[in-house]
Amino acid sequence: MNAPISIQTVILHRLVMQLKHPFTTNIGDFQKKDFFIVEVIDSNGLSGYGETAAFPSPWYTEETTMTTQHVMESFLIPLLMNKPITHPDQVSQRFQVVRRNNMAKAAIEGAVWDLYAKINDVPLAVAIGGTKQAVDVGVAIGVQASIPELLHLIDTYVAQGYKRVKLKIKPGWDVHVLKQVRQQFPNLAIMADANSAYTLKDIDLLKQIDDLDLLMIEQPLAHNDFLDHATLQRELSTPICLDESIHTFSDVRLAIELGSCKIISMKLARVGGITEAKKIHDYCQEHHVPVWCGGMLEAGVGRAHSLAIATLPQFQFPGDTSASSKYWEHDIIQPEVKMTDGQVRIPNQPGIGHDINWDAITRYRIDKKVIKN
Repeated sequence: MNAPISIQTVILHRLVMQLKHPFTTNIGDFQKKDFFIVEVIDSNGLSGYGETAAFPSPWYTEETTMTTQHVMESFLIPLLMNKPITHPDQVSQRFQVVRRNNMAKAAIEGAVWDLYAKINDVPLAVAIGGTKQAVDVGVAIGVQASIPELLHLIDTYVAQGYKRVKLKIKPGWDVHVLKQVRQQFPNLAIMADANSAYTLKDIDLLKQIDDLDLLMIEQPLAHNDFLDHATLQRELSTPICLDESIHTFSDVRLAIELGSCKIISMKLARVGGITEAKKIHDYCQEHHVPVWCGGMLEAGVGRAHSLAIATLPQFQFPGDTSASSKYWEHDIIQPEVKMTDGQVRIPNQPGIGHDINWDAITRYRIDKKVIKN
């Protein structure tokens, strides 16, 4: 039986990091990431690290940077410190008394998983049952100022070795753009991400995508439109991938039962952490539904967690968890995440496999709160 883990201290490091390039979606432009690094420290002084993923405004889910702070401080951290645990799965169980707030839960649970893997002297990927030594990675590209600029950017990333390109689309920047990209890159693995920009009134437009041999179209309709997605999927041969719709294991069961999609995008923060992600993965594997790992503009800690979950066998498409240098001048981990020939190798050191770059933490940190048991 695992020895009890007693969390004695939790430190919330609030950071603001400038993206190297603005990231534009249907919702708007993002130039900075405002988030927390969660550090949990056990009775032996060993630390584990997690990262929040919420944005300053509630455009992606109902959570924001400030609501995650409130929920972590007022509810989740007291629950975590209430009594020792023997396995990180117990964190998810303990947090069930708090509804939703999955991004806050995932950050704390991720830190505990990192700590647990370090205590047991195994990589996080091994601790969660991963089977891969390296994972294929793709790249996500926001809406650009012009099609020539987009084509040039894609060419740059293809030359760097990325195995799949995800293109953000929105009304006015969709089928005609995808057609030119496909013409320029006839053999490239391409997917489109709509971030809920369309409705069933756009079905004739969306059906044109079937001629472009895309891997998938991600979240074309609203986040809560399981029935409409099922209607659309019956009309499309291109697989629909659900992203914003998937928050729980029950959401996955509903989507698969209704035929709302053929692929699931997994984001640890969106589903509440590794424990729930593993349940979803296993269900998708049982029902032969491919899974892939989406991105949330993570810094190094969140990036390492996403890479670990992507080592599970049902993750069948390249993920969005690309190299640190694509997003940041200086990441907060060392060594930084690097991509070679379209793959990221999984570290074999205990836990997330990266040290914290405290110089970078200090440079980006705007607040710090220490909570003791």
